[in-house]
Amino acid sequence: MAIIKSGKVVIVTAGRHAGKKAVVVKTFDNDSSTSDKRFSHCLVAGIDRHPRKVVRAMSKAKVEKRSKMKPFIKYINIRHIFPTRYVVDMDLKKTVDESDLASDDRKIETKKALKKIFEERYLNQKAVTSEKKAVGSNYFFQKLRF
Repeated sequence: MAIIKSGKVVIVTAGRHAGKKAVVVKTFDNDSSTSDKRFSHCLVAGIDRHPRKVVRAMSKAKVEKRSKMKPFIKYINIRHIFPTRYVVDMDLKKTVDESDLASDDRKIETKKALKKIFEERYLNQKAVTSEKKAVGSNYFFQKLRF
């Protein structure tokens, strides 16, 4: 649990989103009495459909269209994620609230807000202050090739 902290980029290794990258929003120990799960798990927000390749010759409209992505939010067992060395400085705790995931309507609204944050951050990657966080952000938005 010491390695997996909020803001860490992880790769999901099992389930529907296997092979996708995600950012840890919050971690839960197995001894926490607030959760109904009896195992260590974490809330992750990731990219289900990555942005497509962009080249300099493309128009702004085409770049905007190719920069679209589809996010996902999920509780995942700690054993089903693979932590990477990268960290992203996106503050997702305000956007992704645990109470919003109980209702389907609020979960959809949360995904829309998350999509807006991811796309805004993807288009403005040069504005990142820390070099370490910039590398993590760049890694997070690239599709995992395997």
